Amino acid sequence: MVQTKKLALYVIVVFVLYTIITSPGRAADLVQVGFEGIASAAQGVGEFMSELIQ
Repeated sequence: MVQTKKLALYVIVVFVLYTIITSPGRAADLVQVGFEGIASAAQGVGEFMSELIQ
């Protein structure tokens, strides 16, 4: 089981590096989309908490 997890992690790392090397513009777009999603989620949680307090 541990070997499978290590193998999966290595495959993901190699895929990410390959994507960054072959198309850095597309990789940057994907990172930006990811951070925008995280920011939206954080903003939603903040608004929810503010509404709970009021």
